[in-house]
Amino acid sequence: MSSNWSAKTGSEGLTRPDWDAIRLEFPALHQSVNGCPLAYFDHAATSQKPRRVINAMTHYYQSDNANVHRGVHNLSQRATTVYEAARTKTARFLGAADSSEIIFTSGTTASINLVAQSWGNAHLKPGDEVLVTGLEHHANLVPWQMACTRTGARLKIVPVNERGEVSTEAVSEMLTSGTRMFAFCWISNALGTINPAQEWVEMARKRGITTLIDAAQVVAHKPINLQEIGCDFLCFSAHKMMGPTGTGVLYGIKSVLETLDPVFGGGDMIDEVSYERSTWADLPYRLEAGTPNISGVIGLSAAIDFLESIGWASILERESELLSYALEKLRNIPRIRFIGEPKLRSGVISFIADGVHPYDLGTLLDEQGIALRTGHHCAQPLMRHFGISGTCRVSLALYNNHEEIDRLDLAIRSALRLITNVDK
Repeated sequence: MSSNWSAKTGSEGLTRPDWDAIRLEFPALHQSVNGCPLAYFDHAATSQKPRRVINAMTHYYQSDNANVHRGVHNLSQRATTVYEAARTKTARFLGAADSSEIIFTSGTTASINLVAQSWGNAHLKPGDEVLVTGLEHHANLVPWQMACTRTGARLKIVPVNERGEVSTEAVSEMLTSGTRMFAFCWISNALGTINPAQEWVEMARKRGITTLIDAAQVVAHKPINLQEIGCDFLCFSAHKMMGPTGTGVLYGIKSVLETLDPVFGGGDMIDEVSYERSTWADLPYRLEAGTPNISGVIGLSAAIDFLESIGWASILERESELLSYALEKLRNIPRIRFIGEPKLRSGVISFIADGVHPYDLGTLLDEQGIALRTGHHCAQPLMRHFGISGTCRVSLALYNNHEEIDRLDLAIRSALRLITNVDK
């Protein structure tokens, strides 16, 4: 942990992060919106970026801007060194066995589509089954619908209960001899439900079923150890973990990745090209056609450094405490109803106010400088399950604080009073 972020607290004298100092690292948080200080509660959509990430990307463009893998000149060599160091760092961050198991993409959506197209075309046939859960973001639903349409396979959905959970018993029953792929989110972006990823992977692996984990909502909140989880594929986006947009990671076990044909052809993914045929480069480059998002990968590397400098134990403790505080505050507001009450949840609270459209409430909160997400959160089937069109969603991160949650509480109460008076 950076020394200027340390603060001794408590009678035991333990050293814990100075959260006020950490918050100062995020320039975007220190602005006014509609004449009010910004309170940002939309981390699940995209996180704010610390100076470390911004500075790393700026340095690349100012000093090392060149293409990677293709130049003998100094700038290209420097850019390649930093870019590949980021791959090695990401492999270590996830606990991957080899850096060639890390494929850089434009985000979680691109990663899942790559697997659904390449793996799906090679392994799915009529009568096969792909299993997903009712909690999925559209990014882990639509690509599998498309893959099943192409191949004649069947898409099956594990149902969600009224608490917003998917039972392990239901998963076990629906993993059949015909299941070829089980793709699921580790944490729901819409409800914050935490699924037992390792247990589900073990169940699937014993039956010879390939697994893919959407970890987009995990990477900023808890450590990942791929050797413990044992999944075939895992993907996430840098912008959910303090990094830049347009950058993502697809992890795959090397022996599985080697069975994938490239989805995109072009530069850097080839071995030999003639007018008649082409052969492919080794992993990971065969799946990374074209000029990559070099600055984005550098920003991802800086984001990993930032999170690790704070420490996972501190992050988990901080976000758990903020979630408990926010739940207590929101639960006591009249007319507020939570959508989903999972026993295990991350820092996401989805709710509606009886008789009030989420967009109306969200607009009134924005007038008070409160930024939260309204709508279906790219989970329309899940919203229909609960008989609603959308929710207001509060999503917390390590840079939030109690004062912001107090402001949220007061702002919701004020907005509801205003709407009530207008209704009269």
